[in-house]
Amino acid sequence: MIKYETNSRNIIPGQIFVAIKGNTVDGHDYINQAIEKGAIKIIAERKVDCSVPIEVVKDSALYLKEKLIEEYSQNLKDLRIIGVTGTNGKTTTCYLTYQLLKKLGVKVAYMGTIGFFYEKTQIELPNTTPEILTIYKLFLDALKKGCTTIVMEVSSHSLCFERIAGLEFQIGAFTNLTEDHLDYHKTMDNYLNAKLKMLDYMEKDGVYLVNHDDESSEKFIKNFKNTKTIGLEKNDYSIKSFNITPANTNIHMEILGKEYDVTTNLTSKFNVYNYMTAIAICHEYGFDMASILEKTKDIYPPKGRCETYAVKNGFAVVDYAHTPDAVEKVIESYKELSKGRIITIVGCGGDRDPIKRPIMGRIASEKSDYVVYTSDNPRTEDPQKIMDDIIAGVDKDNYEIILERPEAIKRALDLIEENDIVLVLGKGHEDYQIIGHEKIHLDDSEEILKYKNKVENGN
Repeated sequence: MIKYETNSRNIIPGQIFVAIKGNTVDGHDYINQAIEKGAIKIIAERKVDCSVPIEVVKDSALYLKEKLIEEYSQNLKDLRIIGVTGTNGKTTTCYLTYQLLKKLGVKVAYMGTIGFFYEKTQIELPNTTPEILTIYKLFLDALKKGCTTIVMEVSSHSLCFERIAGLEFQIGAFTNLTEDHLDYHKTMDNYLNAKLKMLDYMEKDGVYLVNHDDESSEKFIKNFKNTKTIGLEKNDYSIKSFNITPANTNIHMEILGKEYDVTTNLTSKFNVYNYMTAIAICHEYGFDMASILEKTKDIYPPKGRCETYAVKNGFAVVDYAHTPDAVEKVIESYKELSKGRIITIVGCGGDRDPIKRPIMGRIASEKSDYVVYTSDNPRTEDPQKIMDDIIAGVDKDNYEIILERPEAIKRALDLIEENDIVLVLGKGHEDYQIIGHEKIHLDDSEEILKYKNKVENGN
């Protein structure tokens, strides 16, 4: 058990409560609650009258980080940690890697956007890469239960806020860099520099894999000596050709001079890159290609990533694409597959990066045959204001607006004619919608299944 805790509700008798002042909650207001739960000491940034010893420090968050590194990071050296960063593809790449390693007999855990998984443990996480205390708790607990390897998504925010301080990656990977999070990073250069910070956490003799078809890869290659490349043309892991259908993808590849063919349970061009990165990680981990490819038939994309349903005489696809680049790639990928129309449902989250809204609106309209614009997670913003920002980038008239997301999904599915594909973008695996500060249950996949059931069974 880690002896430090920042959430008063989670205090176990004998722990030290570290009061951290956050953006919306101040831990100093919960000191007495922590003591009632059994805290034996308080770390705080100001003097507070209480019944247990209190130590006042300048920065309690920094104090916690330093103590975790000093007292626990050495234990984490017993784990092999694999980290994947990039704008798009982190979740799918990590989840595919996690599945492959697990099927190859590794005691492996996954940490990322869709939660923390180890054996039968599944924990929902508030962030792609959670706070440092959560990381240490989960990793040490998994280690205690026999885990030997962690595959984790590494977000730009976690790198800027040093949430992974004290960790060392034996294998790292970069998927791509496209516009996202500019409300925080302000410029693409700042965003790239945040991603490059991951190299500071690489083990000296580790290996870093990069998508060489992304121009930002050159920065990683320049700044880390043991880099291997993935991509079209001549690379360490080369994609020679691929054939995509709505159900699977066949890939012809060349790896270290040998050629291979494999069929994956994945669709779309970007998933070719995600899969190639996953098998490259497993190969660098120490497994031979024959073993990796043999297990490929048993792995699947995570929930909400190109999740496909046959609806009426067409298809509906749920995907997490929520950046301009991801939306464009998903639409283009399915446009290549479709013998009918592409009907896209998309919106933008509130309290986040308004710069991308008109860009996403324009891309959806230009690339799709028809668009139903709707709400994503409006949070504390007026949904109509978000929609006005989105529509500001739209020049065509091939769209309609339905703010209520369930109604928007129903409307798009009603429009399906033979071979049409409806793309439901933005929320993917999420089973909620954030309106104000409240989470309302809403699952895009559930909405599609309800519609299917009604159409097919008349229920």
